[in-house]
Amino acid sequence: MEIMEIIKESLIFPSNDLAKLAIYIALTFAAGILAVLGIVLFAIGAYDNIGFSIIGAIVFIAGLIIIFILTGYLVSIVKSGIDQADAAPEFVWKENLIVGIKFVIMNIVYFIIPAIVVLIVGWATNLFGNAISIFNQIMIANMMAPANTTVMISEVVPQSQFVALGTAMIITGIIAFILFLIFAFLQTMGEARLANTGSLGSSVNIVESFKDIGRIGWGKVIAVVLLIFIIIAVINVIINGLNSYITGFSILSIIVTPYLTFFASRATGLLYSDIA
Repeated sequence: MEIMEIIKESLIFPSNDLAKLAIYIALTFAAGILAVLGIVLFAIGAYDNIGFSIIGAIVFIAGLIIIFILTGYLVSIVKSGIDQADAAPEFVWKENLIVGIKFVIMNIVYFIIPAIVVLIVGWATNLFGNAISIFNQIMIANMMAPANTTVMISEVVPQSQFVALGTAMIITGIIAFILFLIFAFLQTMGEARLANTGSLGSSVNIVESFKDIGRIGWGKVIAVVLLIFIIIAVINVIINGLNSYITGFSILSIIVTPYLTFFASRATGLLYSDIA
């Protein structure tokens, strides 16, 4: 499919089956309530009654299970795009749960690599050493300063150390941005591979994901992913902007965010359908 066909079809797709979208919204709301309630009960139990902590943990896990189911369902939407099916897929609770867990593991595999590289770069540029050193110098100066005295940071920390920290932050930040951007594109292919095969092993095959981008075309993949990001960002900006004029307008996010999530998943599937 052509780029604009993918975007247009994906934007319309969620409206083809509003019942499925409504179920997704209701489950998202339920997962959020259970997760928050579980954390609150666990925190209360930590100070008062261990029973509350146990109940809180159970409630939180229930919310987590729903989140896994929702995540797995989004992967099935990607599959519907690959197959170019007209209707939204049915909720298959057990299968959605298993695929959701696989999806989370897949994301850990994809993003742990750039995270490790960034940590190594941060260590090599002495980013962490400089930050800790500056923090310690400021803390010691504040502790030793007389009461009601304001410590000037510029008088405590040498300018050269700030320059070194700034340089390290820029280098590490640039490398982090490039790496995470590349792996975000690879992760998109990994998600499509998981949807297409159901195999965790296939989805975490980073080399094949890289080849998939080449098979589809780097320009097409970048264009579609960027358009997805831009559309979602613009719609969110519009909602937030209108909320400043119309109180409570942001409540539309309860509906709009799931709609856009369906849109993004469908577009990913349609993009991958070229080579499936």
